[in-house]
Amino acid sequence: MPASPEILALPKVLLHEHLDGGLRPATLLDLLNARGIESPATTPAAMEDWFVARAHAGSLVEYLRGFGLTVAAMATPDAMERVAFEAAEDAHRDGCVLAEFRIAPELFDPHGVSAEAATEALVAGLARARRDTGMDCGLIVCAMRHHPEADVARSGELALRYRDRGVIGFDLAGPEAGFPATMHVATLTRLREAGLPLTLHAGEADVAERVLEAVELGATRIGHGVRLADAIGDQARGYLVDAIRERGVHLEVCPTSNVHTGAATSIASHPIGPLWRAGVSLSYHTDNRLMSCIDMSGEATSLMAEGGFTTIDLIRMGLQAARASFLPEDARIRARNALQRWAEVRGLPIVD
Repeated sequence: MPASPEILALPKVLLHEHLDGGLRPATLLDLLNARGIESPATTPAAMEDWFVARAHAGSLVEYLRGFGLTVAAMATPDAMERVAFEAAEDAHRDGCVLAEFRIAPELFDPHGVSAEAATEALVAGLARARRDTGMDCGLIVCAMRHHPEADVARSGELALRYRDRGVIGFDLAGPEAGFPATMHVATLTRLREAGLPLTLHAGEADVAERVLEAVELGATRIGHGVRLADAIGDQARGYLVDAIRERGVHLEVCPTSNVHTGAATSIASHPIGPLWRAGVSLSYHTDNRLMSCIDMSGEATSLMAEGGFTTIDLIRMGLQAARASFLPEDARIRARNALQRWAEVRGLPIVD
């Protein structure tokens, strides 16, 4: 369903988008051809169709196939800078007034690009987008939770080294079930004590208890966190929801991606509804624009059309997301002001 002009104009705050999951189809095709990598399509439109098929295959394995293509295609510093720049440019065109992007730089080591060189290229691309668009943006360094602790620790040190040079936080991504965040407590403790903001994937492919576990390890935001809804109304586990709400932890929810990966069955029945009604701080995000063939306007449209949310709900989510952002305070204030002005012009009563 195409987004309305009103939704397209709505100021948006993007906190959860993986750069290796968000390339433009035309860019991916260009980069694959430049590197001599076999492509599943010969035109941008056909490339988009290929990803649509993967997204709706009902298989996480099929959904994840695209990352092998994108990482290989991006594996030069020039390509990474281009991808980062275009991601921020696209977010700005979609109405975003603040955007955070994430990726695991270590993924490029096997392709001959060091994590350091990858990080420099990515932050350079975002810096160029910031100059060109005026939109505040930053990079979150991911580590892959199923990789050895030494690799995760190296990614953590990389995030610290590039803090104040475009890196704004740290994340643990990758397969959640069987790889709890507690496996990397030493690195997370080191980063927390150094004052680097943490957002950890939790409660997407594992139980609700993983969400509180991540918070106790230092996360102030949670990637996905949708399994927390399983504890709502559960006498034995309701404390989990209470703890997340009372501590002001923010959930970065990715509705469309969750449906595609099997974390939710539909937008209409998505856990974002019960969590929002339970008073949990949360917002909506794309996760992987290319893999899920979605943008922020599309997410907003689906939430209103299928999830029963109102424009006021979406504005409140944006305000909460801006408050939870890892970007500097002046950037957070600018984003909140943009949302509040937009609401005021339309006479919308916002209680934040």
